[in-house]
Amino acid sequence: MDYETVAADVFGRSLTGIGLNLIVHDVEATTDFLTNVFAMSAFRVSADFAILRYGDQLFQLHGDQTYHSNPVLSLLPENGARGGGAEIRLYDTDPDEAARRASAHSCGSSLLIAPADHMHGLRECTILCSDGYAWVPSRPLSAEEVSALKRERAAAD
Repeated sequence: MDYETVAADVFGRSLTGIGLNLIVHDVEATTDFLTNVFAMSAFRVSADFAILRYGDQLFQLHGDQTYHSNPVLSLLPENGARGGGAEIRLYDTDPDEAARRASAHSCGSSLLIAPADHMHGLRECTILCSDGYAWVPSRPLSAEEVSALKRERAAAD
């Protein structure tokens, strides 16, 4: 499917499974953040809407103005982080590289949690975008990294 030219109704009918739609202040700025920091692909980018692809996963961005008659818009805060409580995990993105790109890119994001190895088997970090959504790039730890982490924890106890 050509996401740049597909008709809205054809695209809508093609969606299956679970979908993610983020309502953002500035679609173009958020798209810029996602493509530059997480190397996502973007299609149909406008002030109102964008289709994003991360690996083989699709999701959408919609500008506030597109929700003018939708009651969901009234639930969003006018100021502050609208994404509070939403954590979007990107399991196929190196957290060290994403943190580096986020700090190098003037996208209004901030590194909330620096890259670190975790006992649940992932190396991850948390980057907040300007709308307050928590983006968590991660990669699986190797067996050697897990063993080293276990040794560190055992020595600390």
